[in-house]
Amino acid sequence: MFAEIRGLSFRYKNSSVDNVKDFNLEMNQGEVTCILGESGSGKSTVLRLLAGLEFPLNGQMQINGKILFNEDKFVLPEKRGIGMVFQDYALFPHMTVEENIRFGLTNLSKQEKPNESVKCWNLYNAKRYPYELSGGQQQRVAIARAVAPKPSILLLDEPFSNLDAHLRQSIREELNGILKDTGMTSIFVTHDREDAKSIADQVVILDKGETIGKGKAIII
Repeated sequence: MFAEIRGLSFRYKNSSVDNVKDFNLEMNQGEVTCILGESGSGKSTVLRLLAGLEFPLNGQMQINGKILFNEDKFVLPEKRGIGMVFQDYALFPHMTVEENIRFGLTNLSKQEKPNESVKCWNLYNAKRYPYELSGGQQQRVAIARAVAPKPSILLLDEPFSNLDAHLRQSIREELNGILKDTGMTSIFVTHDREDAKSIADQVVILDKGETIGKGKAIII
């Protein structure tokens, strides 16, 4: 098993109940998992926990035999080798497209090369700034930046939610192609079942922090 999450639980400081309750997930290498749920279901919180942006109450996670967190260990976000694409793109406004993408490559050794898949995104606006780009172009840049360093797992938080229907379909297809071509293991969260059916190999359904369903995307 390439990645395994066991007993993941979390509670925000102002909450009287756990916002994520005993979350479990197993993933094979190259598998695409969707966490599906409505607003407030805890799906984005799970991503933040996996990325190391929040401290879990309980649980453990390992990727390819490496423990990222358990009751005795907590690896810092920048040491996890996990890429993340945020819902609002989170591009640096003072950096060009090229500079934004290269920012994610600072931890690569001189022998390592950036993921060649970034060329597939048709990023012809390399010298332009984020404010000069459309929402779809900004999302392409955000994904390219996360993919370029070849993360062990790619996390995507509602990657299509800010796009119109036409762009949504287009970027779904492009992202699906990138993930399949590179064999990149990934987890994305969405409230849209069509997103899940279009891209995911398996789906986990959350409601109020609890897993209420799990299975192949085709049956969701």
